[in-house]
Amino acid sequence: MLPILEAGEETLVGGQAVMEGVMMRAPHSYCVAVRKPNGELVTSEMPIERISEKYKIFKYPLLRGLGTLYQALKLGGKALNFSALASLEEDKPGAKPQSGTDKPKEVPGWAMALPVIFSFLFFIFMYKFVPLFLVTRLAKIYPVFEGRIVSTLADGIIRLALLLILLYGFSKFKDMRRMFQYHGAEHKVVFNFESGQAVTVANAQRFTTFHPRCGTSFLVVVFLLTIPLYVLIPFTGFAAKLLARVVLIPLLIGISYELIFYAARKRGSLLALMTAPGLWTQRTTTKPPSDDQAAVAIHALEGAMALEKSQGGQLVIA
Repeated sequence: MLPILEAGEETLVGGQAVMEGVMMRAPHSYCVAVRKPNGELVTSEMPIERISEKYKIFKYPLLRGLGTLYQALKLGGKALNFSALASLEEDKPGAKPQSGTDKPKEVPGWAMALPVIFSFLFFIFMYKFVPLFLVTRLAKIYPVFEGRIVSTLADGIIRLALLLILLYGFSKFKDMRRMFQYHGAEHKVVFNFESGQAVTVANAQRFTTFHPRCGTSFLVVVFLLTIPLYVLIPFTGFAAKLLARVVLIPLLIGISYELIFYAARKRGSLLALMTAPGLWTQRTTTKPPSDDQAAVAIHALEGAMALEKSQGGQLVIA
């Protein structure tokens, strides 16, 4: 869940599903809650500083999207690391439960960086190289694909199809389906909190799992935005086109964030319709959670809120 701004203020809470748990974050704190195999609930809490406060440059349009995404990925990596260690940890007699005051085992920086590097390279290959390669091959068979508009449109359709196929495939794995259930629990609890009602399992379960600020919606907007942007690329050679698409990634992220930023503030606007495909995609990336999973998400939210309050944070909905 991206911390998109609303009415000039940062939305109070966002989050992320992790292995057998949920991470929830407020403007200056975050908490990860994970259910261990023995049923015990463990948490890790940490105060955080908004990246726009640490680096003023990320307050400006286009750049703030890059800063927000960077911090979301960094915090998400920490949360996944904690959840992996906690959810796979065997029950040891006399072991002390981890809490916000106990530091989880640290993974070396290089070990944390490798999955990020691999994911970026996979993203370039799957969503930049493969669609361009396939359209280039089609153009050799069907001349109509040589046109810039037709080839770019076909490229965009292939890119979205690859994303949907990959997400659908992931949803068929038991472990990923459980994570998608925790994803749904995160959305329901955030909706419950934003409604102003008491945050309880019963109340949370009444809300939908489809949230407009979800990272899935952000990714779909990025993919849709590539179509009009790539039409403007003047290059004709394969290598030049591929390089241009890689170079344009920061710009795509910045513009996509601004679009969702505007859509969050003007939900009835025509531009807000761009987030609709992301909501449809969440039918795959979110699943209805059990009451126990919703309780884990609530525990993470309560931990983040308690830490935020202890730092003097303003506990109001933006």
